[in-house]
Amino acid sequence: MRVSGIAARLRDVRGQIEKALVECGRPVDSVRLIAVSKTKSSAAIREAYEAGQRDFGENYVKELELKAEELTDLPELRFHLIGHLQRNKAKVAARLATTIHTVDSVRLAEELGKRAAEPRRVPGSVPPSSKRPDPLSVLVEVNVGGEAQKSGCAPEDLPAVLKAIEECPSLILSGLMTVPPFTEDSSGARPYFDRLRELRDAHGGAARLPDLSMGMSHDVEQAIFAGSTMVRVGRAIFGERG
Repeated sequence: MRVSGIAARLRDVRGQIEKALVECGRPVDSVRLIAVSKTKSSAAIREAYEAGQRDFGENYVKELELKAEELTDLPELRFHLIGHLQRNKAKVAARLATTIHTVDSVRLAEELGKRAAEPRRVPGSVPPSSKRPDPLSVLVEVNVGGEAQKSGCAPEDLPAVLKAIEECPSLILSGLMTVPPFTEDSSGARPYFDRLRELRDAHGGAARLPDLSMGMSHDVEQAIFAGSTMVRVGRAIFGERG
């Protein structure tokens, strides 16, 4: 069953991203769009895939597992886990996700490192190979707003988490991620995005932490102006949450 309007909304979002990149003098291919497909159907993902989208963000491991099973025929599909990850779900997450954006503790990094070294198998595919799997790309989630209800490590704990990831040969340290406090005015998110960029600069810069995963449907331009390389957009592509 076709889910109408997704291709058109994808074009609009891509145009919005390109316009913001041009305005701040950045290359038009310097931001990756993660289409946030949490709570959306596999049919919706298929329509976005047909429109050229390859990167999709999921919040929940169980939902990710179900969709991976239903979409094994899409060879270039890449799932990003962008929701809070519990250590007891690390095995499944490491097997199915291309990138995990929400590593927030040394213990989680160590568990993912152990699980990412195991043979991986997407449901419905051939049995796992004995070949050593490719390293798993991970980002560290930082709670820049200090909100008690949100996940993410505190800025002062960031060095230890970075070190733990780099000590795991089965992981690749790709960057930092944040979800700022919500404000009605999108410009209210800018100081938090700037803070994440400052943290990146203070801990090795782009050479060590190439990606900044920040920006969602309502503040994507602010994130791009602040240096985001990955934006996570759901509502503007798939419509209101169903």
